Amino acid sequence: MSTLLVFVIVVAIGIVGYFIGRQRAVHNEKSGAKAHSLPHYHGWWVFLVSVLPAIIFLGIWASASSLYLERNAISKLPVHNAESVIASQSLEIGMVSGIARGLARLSEEEKASLPQTFAELRPLLSSKGVALATEGQDFMIPIAVEWNRNATRLSVIGGTIAIGLALAGAIFGLSRVGVRSRARNNVERIVLWGLLAASTIAILTTVGIILSMLFQTITFFQSVSPLNFFFGTVWDPRFADAGSGGSQGQFGLIPLLAGTLYIAFVAMLFAVPVGLFAAIYMAEYASPKVRSVVKPLLEVLAGIPTIVYGFFALVTVGPFLRDLSAALAGGYAFIQAQSVLTAGIVMGVMLIPFVSSLSDDIITAVPRSLRDGSLGLGSTPSETIKRVVLPAALPGIVGALLLTASRAIGETMIVVLAAGVAARITINPFEAMTTITVKIVNQLTGDLEFNSPQTLVAFALGLSLFFITLAMNIFALYIVRKYREQYE
Repeated sequence: MSTLLVFVIVVAIGIVGYFIGRQRAVHNEKSGAKAHSLPHYHGWWVFLVSVLPAIIFLGIWASASSLYLERNAISKLPVHNAESVIASQSLEIGMVSGIARGLARLSEEEKASLPQTFAELRPLLSSKGVALATEGQDFMIPIAVEWNRNATRLSVIGGTIAIGLALAGAIFGLSRVGVRSRARNNVERIVLWGLLAASTIAILTTVGIILSMLFQTITFFQSVSPLNFFFGTVWDPRFADAGSGGSQGQFGLIPLLAGTLYIAFVAMLFAVPVGLFAAIYMAEYASPKVRSVVKPLLEVLAGIPTIVYGFFALVTVGPFLRDLSAALAGGYAFIQAQSVLTAGIVMGVMLIPFVSSLSDDIITAVPRSLRDGSLGLGSTPSETIKRVVLPAALPGIVGALLLTASRAIGETMIVVLAAGVAARITINPFEAMTTITVKIVNQLTGDLEFNSPQTLVAFALGLSLFFITLAMNIFALYIVRKYREQYE
């Protein structure tokens, strides 16, 4: 019994319970007594008490079943030596799980004549669309067969219990339908708890992300001094040469931080004026017909994948700037094809729709009475925009710009292709630099184990980037609150 089928049955029971409960409430109203809640509240009450307990049970049962199947398979695996037990178990469990998924797709005739060796089984699994990355062992086949058998049994048990809970909930909900039943209060209480659970999940997800980076960062700082990381000016995360006096490279954050902020600054210099002026034009000067055409065209830029912008920078913008500088300097190209300027311009183009769309919505939200009052006092439209509309919309615009800056700081693909991977400190925008996000990708690419500073440094970089964006958000909140009090 598949989980999807059980889910559909549970929802169907809830829908049937909704209509029966609603109809019973309507029948009670016709008796002449004044009801506490409207009929649809009684229907939703029956639906919620039917569906929610069953869905929650299904989630818990699925997690527990997966854990049980994995533990049971581990107990069937052969014993390994101390050096390879973790890696071998992880690899073998993945293989057993893949084989089990393939066996589940076989027909009963194919299962009856199941091959006993992995070499014979693999072509059969490939014909069913199951591709296994590595070679398996013959002892994995009976473990996978038992995995499927246990999974089927657990699925039937869990599905039966879930359907039983749904039926019991429907019966309980229908028994509580009455003239003075507080169905509305019950439904609103459940919705409130659902909203609270959604907010809690969002918060816990953020906390989990921070903790996952924090623990690895602490491990990294056990090998590398925090002072050398935060104040180091050289980024060379390689093992040192023999006789150099150390076993690690240099992990200076300053070059990466400088590149991140520099490229984001150049991008904002390009995106903010263009995007803000476009928003002012669309909100204050453009006719409805022009606005209906221009705004969607600007927002199309936001839907282009960043890798496309990266190719555009690599193939078009970078070579154009290089050739232009060579023509101006008599053959010497003082602008590199991969440079801060190239990445900043292309990233600025990408950020224009963010600035324009957000700023346009904020400017149009300014009350019309402020504009009318300014024009009534004799101000021109441009003076009204400069002295009334923009100051009133300033808190929202600042928030939009900080959101755009966070987007620029977190960009990766454009920087990889347009700015290069050179970790250096320079104020020349015509040279190549790199960012924190690029080095995070670089350090997590390859076959390094998660116990070396060369890999763990990626978590330290990620945590540093998190606190940078957090500081920007706090500053934006301060600006918004300060000027909102002034103009409200």
